[in-house]
Amino acid sequence: MEKHENRLVIFDCDGVLVDSEPISLAVLVDAFRQAGVTIDADYAHRRFLGKSLAAVIATARDEFSLEIGEPFLLDLRNALYARFRSELKPMPGIAEALDALAAAGIRWCVASSSQPERIALSLTVTGLMDRFSPHLFSATMVKNGKPAPDLFLHAAAAMGFAPRDCVVIEDSPAGIMAAKAAGMTVFAFTGGSHTTLAAYRDEIAALRPDRQFDDMAELLHLVQK
Repeated sequence: MEKHENRLVIFDCDGVLVDSEPISLAVLVDAFRQAGVTIDADYAHRRFLGKSLAAVIATARDEFSLEIGEPFLLDLRNALYARFRSELKPMPGIAEALDALAAAGIRWCVASSSQPERIALSLTVTGLMDRFSPHLFSATMVKNGKPAPDLFLHAAAAMGFAPRDCVVIEDSPAGIMAAKAAGMTVFAFTGGSHTTLAAYRDEIAALRPDRQFDDMAELLHLVQK
Protein backbone atom coordinates (compact mmCIF):
# COMPACT_ATOMS: atom_id res chain seq x y z
CA MET A 1 0.00 0.00 0.00
CA GLU A 2 1.23 3.50 -0.79
CA LYS A 3 2.69 5.29 2.20
CA HIS A 4 1.94 8.90 3.17
CA GLU A 5 4.24 9.58 6.11
CA ASN A 6 4.27 13.28 5.16
CA ARG A 7 0.53 13.70 5.69
CA LEU A 8 -1.23 14.68 8.92
CA VAL A 9 -4.96 14.31 9.49
CA ILE A 10 -6.29 16.72 12.13
CA PHE A 11 -9.66 15.65 13.53
CA ASP A 12 -12.14 17.86 15.28
CA CYS A 13 -13.67 15.89 18.16
CA ASP A 14 -17.34 16.76 18.68
CA GLY A 15 -19.43 15.75 15.71
CA VAL A 16 -16.49 14.07 13.97
CA LEU A 17 -14.96 11.49 16.30
CA VAL A 18 -17.90 11.32 18.70
CA ASP A 19 -21.59 11.92 18.03
CA SER A 20 -21.89 14.51 20.78
CA GLU A 21 -23.44 17.61 19.25
CA PRO A 22 -27.14 16.85 19.91
CA ILE A 23 -26.33 16.07 23.56
CA SER A 24 -24.15 19.17 23.97
CA LEU A 25 -26.64 21.57 22.41
CA ALA A 26 -29.56 20.16 24.41
CA VAL A 27 -27.65 20.56 27.67
CA LEU A 28 -26.67 24.12 26.72
CA VAL A 29 -30.25 25.10 25.85
CA ASP A 30 -31.42 23.73 29.21
CA ALA A 31 -28.64 25.58 31.08
CA PHE A 32 -29.63 28.86 29.44
CA ARG A 33 -33.28 28.21 30.32
CA GLN A 34 -32.41 27.65 33.96
CA ALA A 35 -30.53 30.97 33.90
CA GLY A 36 -33.64 32.75 32.59
CA VAL A 37 -32.71 32.91 28.90
CA THR A 38 -34.84 31.07 26.37
CA ILE A 39 -33.10 29.90 23.21
CA ASP A 40 -34.18 27.11 20.89
CA ALA A 41 -32.20 24.27 19.38
CA ASP A 42 -31.94 26.04 16.02
CA TYR A 43 -30.40 29.14 17.61
CA ALA A 44 -27.96 27.02 19.62
CA HIS A 45 -27.03 25.09 16.49
CA ARG A 46 -26.36 28.25 14.47
CA ARG A 47 -24.48 30.19 17.13
CA PHE A 48 -22.63 27.60 19.19
CA LEU A 49 -21.80 24.62 16.95
CA GLY A 50 -18.02 24.20 16.92
CA LYS A 51 -17.39 27.26 19.08
CA SER A 52 -15.20 27.41 22.17
CA LEU A 53 -16.56 27.92 25.66
CA ALA A 54 -15.11 31.44 25.58
CA ALA A 55 -17.22 32.19 22.50
CA VAL A 56 -20.37 30.87 24.20
CA ILE A 57 -19.68 33.06 27.24
CA ALA A 58 -19.15 36.11 25.01
CA THR A 59 -22.42 35.50 23.13
CA ALA A 60 -24.35 35.10 26.40
CA ARG A 61 -22.95 38.41 27.63
CA ASP A 62 -23.30 40.39 24.40
CA GLU A 63 -26.71 39.17 23.23
CA PHE A 64 -28.53 38.36 26.47
CA SER A 65 -26.66 40.31 29.15
CA LEU A 66 -26.08 36.95 30.85
CA GLU A 67 -22.88 36.83 32.83
CA ILE A 68 -21.77 33.21 32.94
CA GLY A 69 -19.85 32.51 36.11
CA GLU A 70 -18.33 29.45 37.71
CA PRO A 71 -21.61 28.10 39.23
CA PHE A 72 -23.22 28.09 35.76
CA LEU A 73 -20.18 26.40 34.22
CA LEU A 74 -19.98 23.80 36.98
CA ASP A 75 -23.65 22.85 36.57
CA LEU A 76 -23.21 22.78 32.79
CA ARG A 77 -20.18 20.50 32.96
CA ASN A 78 -21.79 18.15 35.47
CA ALA A 79 -24.94 17.77 33.37
CA LEU A 80 -23.00 17.34 30.15
CA TYR A 81 -20.49 14.85 31.49
CA ALA A 82 -23.22 12.77 33.13
CA ARG A 83 -25.01 12.45 29.80
CA PHE A 84 -21.76 11.74 27.97
CA ARG A 85 -20.99 8.87 30.34
CA SER A 86 -24.39 7.29 29.74
CA GLU A 87 -25.14 8.23 26.11
CA LEU A 88 -22.06 9.23 24.10
CA LYS A 89 -21.10 6.99 21.17
CA PRO A 90 -18.18 7.04 18.75
CA MET A 91 -18.98 8.16 15.24
CA PRO A 92 -19.89 5.07 13.18
CA GLY A 93 -16.89 3.71 11.31
CA ILE A 94 -14.26 5.92 12.97
CA ALA A 95 -12.26 3.06 14.50
CA GLU A 96 -12.03 1.31 11.15
CA ALA A 97 -11.08 4.59 9.44
CA LEU A 98 -8.23 5.09 11.91
CA ASP A 99 -7.02 1.53 11.31
CA ALA A 100 -6.95 2.25 7.58
CA LEU A 101 -4.99 5.48 8.07
CA ALA A 102 -2.47 3.66 10.27
CA ALA A 103 -1.99 0.94 7.66
CA ALA A 104 -1.26 3.64 5.08
CA GLY A 105 1.32 5.30 7.31
CA ILE A 106 -0.76 8.43 7.88
CA ARG A 107 -0.52 10.17 11.25
CA TRP A 108 -3.32 12.00 13.03
CA CYS A 109 -4.25 14.08 16.05
CA VAL A 110 -7.30 15.82 17.50
CA ALA A 111 -7.76 19.62 17.68
CA SER A 112 -10.98 20.62 19.41
CA SER A 113 -12.64 23.77 20.72
CA SER A 114 -13.54 21.82 23.85
CA GLN A 115 -11.76 21.90 27.22
CA PRO A 116 -9.00 19.27 27.63
CA GLU A 117 -11.01 17.36 30.27
CA ARG A 118 -14.01 17.16 27.94
CA ILE A 119 -11.87 15.89 25.05
CA ALA A 120 -10.37 13.25 27.34
CA LEU A 121 -13.77 12.17 28.65
CA SER A 122 -15.27 11.99 25.16
CA LEU A 123 -12.47 9.84 23.81
CA THR A 124 -12.31 7.65 26.92
CA VAL A 125 -15.99 6.74 27.12
CA THR A 126 -16.08 5.97 23.38
CA GLY A 127 -12.96 3.80 23.48
CA LEU A 128 -10.84 6.10 21.31
CA MET A 129 -8.41 7.53 23.84
CA ASP A 130 -5.62 5.02 23.22
CA ARG A 131 -5.73 5.88 19.52
CA PHE A 132 -5.14 9.60 20.10
CA SER A 133 -3.24 10.12 23.35
CA PRO A 134 -1.02 12.10 23.78
CA HIS A 135 -1.81 14.07 20.62
CA LEU A 136 -4.75 16.05 22.04
CA PHE A 137 -4.98 19.79 21.30
CA SER A 138 -7.54 22.14 22.82
CA ALA A 139 -8.54 25.73 22.10
CA THR A 140 -7.39 26.49 25.66
CA MET A 141 -3.82 26.13 24.35
CA VAL A 142 -4.03 29.13 21.99
CA LYS A 143 -5.08 32.76 22.14
CA ASN A 144 -7.92 32.63 19.63
CA GLY A 145 -10.35 29.75 19.10
CA LYS A 146 -12.04 28.74 15.85
CA PRO A 147 -12.77 30.33 13.36
CA ALA A 148 -9.25 31.72 13.90
CA PRO A 149 -6.52 29.38 12.57
CA ASP A 150 -4.49 29.35 15.80
CA LEU A 151 -5.47 25.90 17.06
CA PHE A 152 -4.84 24.07 13.80
CA LEU A 153 -1.51 25.85 13.30
CA HIS A 154 -0.51 24.97 16.87
CA ALA A 155 -1.43 21.30 16.36
CA ALA A 156 0.45 21.07 13.06
CA ALA A 157 3.57 22.67 14.52
CA ALA A 158 3.50 20.40 17.57
CA MET A 159 3.17 17.35 15.32
CA GLY A 160 5.97 18.57 13.01
CA PHE A 161 3.93 19.20 9.86
CA ALA A 162 3.61 22.18 7.54
CA PRO A 163 0.05 23.48 7.03
CA ARG A 164 0.08 22.43 3.38
CA ASP A 165 0.58 18.81 4.46
CA CYS A 166 -2.43 18.78 6.82
CA VAL A 167 -5.97 17.57 6.14
CA VAL A 168 -8.56 18.81 8.64
CA ILE A 169 -11.78 16.86 9.26
CA GLU A 170 -14.47 19.25 10.50
CA ASP A 171 -18.23 19.37 10.89
CA SER A 172 -18.76 23.00 11.90
CA PRO A 173 -18.67 26.24 9.91
CA ALA A 174 -16.26 27.74 12.46
CA GLY A 175 -13.91 24.79 12.06
CA ILE A 176 -13.99 24.88 8.28
CA MET A 177 -13.19 28.59 8.31
CA ALA A 178 -10.34 27.98 10.75
CA ALA A 179 -8.81 25.26 8.58
CA LYS A 180 -9.04 27.44 5.47
CA ALA A 181 -7.45 30.35 7.33
CA ALA A 182 -4.62 28.02 8.35
CA GLY A 183 -3.92 27.14 4.72
CA MET A 184 -4.89 23.51 5.18
CA THR A 185 -7.03 21.13 3.15
CA VAL A 186 -10.41 20.71 4.84
CA PHE A 187 -12.98 17.95 4.47
CA ALA A 188 -16.46 18.59 5.83
CA PHE A 189 -17.86 15.54 7.60
CA THR A 190 -21.64 15.59 7.51
CA GLY A 191 -22.39 12.13 8.85
CA GLY A 192 -23.24 13.08 12.43
CA SER A 193 -26.79 13.00 13.76
CA HIS A 194 -26.84 16.82 13.96
CA THR A 195 -26.22 17.36 10.23
CA THR A 196 -29.64 16.64 8.75
CA LEU A 197 -30.96 20.22 8.65
CA ALA A 198 -30.97 21.67 5.14
CA ALA A 199 -29.84 25.08 6.42
CA TYR A 200 -26.79 23.50 8.04
CA ARG A 201 -25.80 21.66 4.88
CA ASP A 202 -26.29 24.82 2.82
CA GLU A 203 -24.02 26.74 5.19
CA ILE A 204 -21.35 24.06 4.95
CA ALA A 205 -21.54 23.96 1.14
CA ALA A 206 -21.30 27.76 0.95
CA LEU A 207 -17.92 27.61 2.69
CA ARG A 208 -16.57 25.44 -0.15
CA PRO A 209 -14.67 22.76 1.75
CA ASP A 210 -12.31 20.71 -0.40
CA ARG A 211 -14.54 17.68 0.05
CA GLN A 212 -17.80 16.84 1.82
CA PHE A 213 -18.51 13.29 2.95
CA ASP A 214 -20.99 11.39 5.12
CA ASP A 215 -19.28 8.03 5.67
CA MET A 216 -16.01 7.49 7.54
CA ALA A 217 -15.32 4.51 5.27
CA GLU A 218 -14.47 7.07 2.58
CA LEU A 219 -11.80 8.85 4.62
CA LEU A 220 -8.65 7.01 3.55
CA HIS A 221 -9.56 7.29 -0.11
CA LEU A 222 -10.20 11.03 0.22
CA VAL A 223 -6.96 11.67 2.11
CA GLN A 224 -4.92 9.75 -0.46
CA LYS A 225 -6.38 11.56 -3.48
